[in-house]
Amino acid sequence: MRGKRAGGRRPGVSGTREAILAAAQRGFAEHGYLATTIRGVAAAAGVDPALVLQFFGSKDGLFDAALRADPPTRDLAALLDDGGVADLGERLTRRYLELWEGRDTGPRLLAVVRGASASPSASAMVSAFMADAVMLPLARAVGTGQAELRANLTGAHLLGVATARYVLRVEPLASLDRERVVAILAPLVQHHLTGDLAGS
Repeated sequence: MRGKRAGGRRPGVSGTREAILAAAQRGFAEHGYLATTIRGVAAAAGVDPALVLQFFGSKDGLFDAALRADPPTRDLAALLDDGGVADLGERLTRRYLELWEGRDTGPRLLAVVRGASASPSASAMVSAFMADAVMLPLARAVGTGQAELRANLTGAHLLGVATARYVLRVEPLASLDRERVVAILAPLVQHHLTGDLAGS
C-alpha cells in the first residue's frame, strides 16, 4: 500500500500539472462542481493541496483550466473545417449527440452543464469558454449575414435538446434513437445556420 505523499512537487512540473488536471476533470465529471474540492483533487493526483493552488490559484481557476484542457467540444471545432455549410446542420447535430453519448466526453459535457448552474463564477467561465471554443469558430464557418446570431441560435437549440435528453431525461426524447433525433433536428439547425431569419 502506498504511504501518504509528503507535500511538495512531484518529479516533473508539467507532469504534475497534467496529473492535477486529469484528476480535476474526473472529479468535476463524477461529483459536479460544488462537491469537487481542492483537497479531493490533490488527493486523487497524489500532491499537496498547496501545489494545486500554486498552479491554478483557486477552485475556479482549476475548473476553467480543466474545462479548456482537451475540451470535449474539440471535435465540433474540427468538424467546421471539414466540408461546407450546405449540410453542416446534419453533421453538427450528429456529432454533438455522439459527444453526449461518448463514454469519456459525455460525463465531461454533463459536468460543464451542471457546473454552469452551480455558481455565477462557473457560469461565467462556461459562457466564456463556449464563446471562444464553439460560437466564434461556428460563426466564422457560417460566414454569412448575422453569423454570430446564427451561431448563438444553433448553440442554444442544441444545448436545449441535449439538456432535455441527457440531463433531465425527458421522455420520449430521452429514449428516441439518435438517428431519429438527428433527422428531426438537422433541418432546424440548418435553418439557423443558413436559412432566412425573419426580420434580419
